Amino acid sequence: MGELAKEILPVNIEDELKQSYLDYAMSVIVGRALPDARDGLKPVHRRVLYAMSELGNDWNKPYKKSARVVGDVIGKYHPHGDTAVYDTIVRMAQPFSLRYMLVDGQGNFGSVDGDNAAAMRYTEVRMSKLAHELLADLDKETVDWVPNYDGTEQIPAVMPTKVPNLLVNGSSGIAVGMATNIPPHNLSEVIDGCLALMDNAELTVDELMQYIPGPDFPTAGIINGRAGIIEAYRTGRGRIYIRARAEIEDMEKGGGRQQIIVTELPYQLNKARLIEKIAELVKEKKLEGITELRDESDKDGMRVVIELRRGEVGEVVLNNLYSQTQMQSVFGINVVALVDGRPRTLNLKDMLEVFIRHRREVVTRRTVYELRKARERGHILEGQAVALSNIDPVIELIKASPTPAEAKERLIATAWESSAVEAMVERAGADSCRPEDLDPQYGLREGKYYLSPEQAQAILELRLHRLTGLEHEKLLAEYQEILTLIGELIRILTSPERLMEVIREELEKVKAEFGDARRTEIVASQVDLTIADLITEEERVVTISHGGYAKSQPLAAYQAQRRGGKGKSATGVKDEDYIEHLLVANSHATLLLFSSKGKVYWLRTFEIPEASRTARGRPLVNLLPLDEGERITAMLQIDLEALQQSAGADEDLEENEGVVIEGEVIEAEGGDEEGADLDDEQDEPTGAYIFMATAFGTVKKTPLVQFSKPRSNGLIALKLEEGDTLIAAAITDGAKEVMLFSDGGKVIRFKEKHVRTMGRTARGVRGMRLPEGQSLISMLIPELGAQILSASQRGYGKRTPLEDYPRRGRGGQGVIAMVTNERNGKLVGAVQVQDGEEIMLISDQGTLVRTRVDEVSSSSRNTQGVTLIKLAKDETLVGLERVQEPSGGDEDDDLEEGIDADVEAVDDVQGDDVQQDDAQPAGDE
Repeated sequence: MGELAKEILPVNIEDELKQSYLDYAMSVIVGRALPDARDGLKPVHRRVLYAMSELGNDWNKPYKKSARVVGDVIGKYHPHGDTAVYDTIVRMAQPFSLRYMLVDGQGNFGSVDGDNAAAMRYTEVRMSKLAHELLADLDKETVDWVPNYDGTEQIPAVMPTKVPNLLVNGSSGIAVGMATNIPPHNLSEVIDGCLALMDNAELTVDELMQYIPGPDFPTAGIINGRAGIIEAYRTGRGRIYIRARAEIEDMEKGGGRQQIIVTELPYQLNKARLIEKIAELVKEKKLEGITELRDESDKDGMRVVIELRRGEVGEVVLNNLYSQTQMQSVFGINVVALVDGRPRTLNLKDMLEVFIRHRREVVTRRTVYELRKARERGHILEGQAVALSNIDPVIELIKASPTPAEAKERLIATAWESSAVEAMVERAGADSCRPEDLDPQYGLREGKYYLSPEQAQAILELRLHRLTGLEHEKLLAEYQEILTLIGELIRILTSPERLMEVIREELEKVKAEFGDARRTEIVASQVDLTIADLITEEERVVTISHGGYAKSQPLAAYQAQRRGGKGKSATGVKDEDYIEHLLVANSHATLLLFSSKGKVYWLRTFEIPEASRTARGRPLVNLLPLDEGERITAMLQIDLEALQQSAGADEDLEENEGVVIEGEVIEAEGGDEEGADLDDEQDEPTGAYIFMATAFGTVKKTPLVQFSKPRSNGLIALKLEEGDTLIAAAITDGAKEVMLFSDGGKVIRFKEKHVRTMGRTARGVRGMRLPEGQSLISMLIPELGAQILSASQRGYGKRTPLEDYPRRGRGGQGVIAMVTNERNGKLVGAVQVQDGEEIMLISDQGTLVRTRVDEVSSSSRNTQGVTLIKLAKDETLVGLERVQEPSGGDEDDDLEEGIDADVEAVDDVQGDDVQQDDAQPAGDE
């Protein structure tokens, strides 16, 4: 015991743990969890198939008990539990697990419902015919061999497979720090891809996808979209969406009822659990409209019947099933396999190249082996042919020899006549049948033939019946065949083209014997299931309040409201809040929301929560990633799908933004002169644009198509100078007019085409020249027959016909829109109105007054206006908004009262609040 203690050495436990865990991790990665990229097999699969081969348990032999195979595997090759080995055998025998089964099973091997296989003592197995092709030529030194776990047996390091099994059957496993999940594919398609790559090694992944369009699962199903497939084939990683195949049928005796028939399921989905899940959702009332659910699957195939309630739309229920159950599931592709013993992430081309390279090595090594064996056989036949052509002297020599050993020596020492084989040898080449290690003294030399020890021994063992004339002819014929075979084998080894031809012929043979039709359908254009599939299309009224609250209501709800008198709403709206933006939009439409910081956000209409007419709604910060102090300044409706379809033609526009984007804001020359800045006018095609304006007087026009790619965190719509803010945005057609108003009481009106088109991140150009301390407050896109209502800080305002505002060139200081003096204060807003509409006035102390446009006097542009709202001594007007209403035809009165309930109004305005002002025109500037 003392001697043992002397041999104990202290080690650092940290170092020991690191090394031991690394050894364990590598053992799991290389020896258990990851497949070899060449044959697509993990060690346990390889050992099972090899054990069956050694047992003679081939596809054309009788079945053997699974327990017998399991015993051989764990006893000789795989020192792990028998359950793990049997589970491997079971999976290789399940038609719903492997696209092409490697084990032919007899007995109960489980079901798609999750039923377990029978015990190994009951079931019987043998290799499938396809598995035989994985082991073909294993006995011809085609692969390297390694010792088993105890060194008593040799096992192949890889199979010399003729089948690209990694792609065909896929693989999945979890190692240490890495995992693999490779989907199965169609054999015919994969072989077509291999052949195409052999013909042209420069093929790209995208070109290979013409031959291998995507995975092909044993349970069929439908793959939604190619984006995930393309990503996985290019990078080795991707996500694909698999749907069950379902059809909607009218029930024969259902009285107009429908039923959904499910005939195919996503890969690896347990059918029984799916049915249980659907039943559970129906019981919890999370799935509506289902009255009966039953499984009618039998030996002829799968059939799950889902009966619907009368009046239910089958497509809606089916979409709910896809959304809430595994009838639509995600398969995460992660192609990790061992290449030269090291884990690598492979793309589609990599996998095919590894297999082709493996086949090239296997065929080369097999050819070398066959050439050696053919030469050995040809060498023996050559000696026998020489002996038969010299039969009498040979017999005399043997008879005269006292012992076999002496007879052998005499045969070797004698120079024999070689006329029988000399011509054939010369035609095939003197060294055709000559073994590489044969001594030069043997064979043809100086017109004579000298037998080698091996040939002499074969002559001594020659049976007498081979001396007949017929046998002599057979021997010479076999010798001729061997010479031809040797010539062909040498050609394979010396010609890369011939080598590839052999590989091609073998692959085509495998395809012809085992290829079948694709099972899984790939939908060319992705139809991702979203919440939109569950939302009924309808017109909705979307509102955003000044306080930053958003909500939506069906348009029908507004039209259903009756007159109830103006005044304060019933509940829920803050005293200081009011509706700032209102839009009637389709429930599936996309809204562009522009913020004060120059960003644009995307929201679908249905993403804005529905709320009652008296509710405040949801804070925008809960719907959008707004920064502190960031406000929504514009809300626009677009058809995103149509926009994305047209985006292809404009792909290059953003790349060319540098013309006008990164420099200083471009100013126009010409000041206020009529027609100034006409040099900027361009003959651009009309189309959809976003026109924006900032507080510093900058404007920008950007094609709407550049806003066709939504981003969850928003996108820069306009680069702002420090301190600048985006005040307005509108959709135009490129041929409109624009009016800009400053708080200094100025307005400029110019044609939209005076502003050149710019990229999304451009800063823009000067729209209005502003004196120091002044800022832009409003932007309008004037409409024919409209009037402009403007208001000042001290509560004065006026209506002015649009015709009173002259057109000017972009970039000037503009003309007077409203007199701003000590009485009026600064201009706070300008809105475009029509007779019969209303406006909302907001003070800095929270006072809100709503008044009809008709009550405001119409006056010329260069006047001071009339009193709109009476303000306290220290109170100022801070906001002017047009009360927007959804149009409703003959129901305008109802809509008017509906809007009343959405804003917080104050008591009726006193009659003397609105009076004609006596101020005289101040004269134009």
